[in-house]
Amino acid sequence: MTPDKFRAQIAALTAQIAGRPLAADLDAWLNREHGAASASYAALKASCEAGVAEGWLCNREGGGIKYGRIFKPAEDLHGFSVDVVDMTDIAGPHHVHPNGEIDLVMPIEGEAQFDGRSAGWVVMPPGSAHRPTVSRGRALVLYLLPQGAIEFTR
Repeated sequence: MTPDKFRAQIAALTAQIAGRPLAADLDAWLNREHGAASASYAALKASCEAGVAEGWLCNREGGGIKYGRIFKPAEDLHGFSVDVVDMTDIAGPHHVHPNGEIDLVMPIEGEAQFDGRSAGWVVMPPGSAHRPTVSRGRALVLYLLPQGAIEFTR
């Protein structure tokens, strides 16, 4: 796996979701079409695991969380930025999603959950906010942010 191959993989996915409202319907569609039992989920998880192992994903660390924005918003990514975090039984910093957020939860150790959700997709609507929390183990979480918009709160 390389960052360029990973980008192409993400671009193929964002092409399918571009222009769709970030709402419960998209959450259900992603989990039906690209959920934890699908080949596309397995491929994305394998790519993320390889990127972490090779050091080009999650190459920063702060507050016990490994993280990194691998791609800024771009036309080929349909306006989404791409971040991946590596978290083990920890809550991250509170933030707001001005344009929403799409998360892919990939448990690595234990029965890890992200904000109480198991392996699969979580779609948060525009204006939503949270303190991202991984419990019950270790997970990688891929974040797609429309226009890369995120606002950390104090």
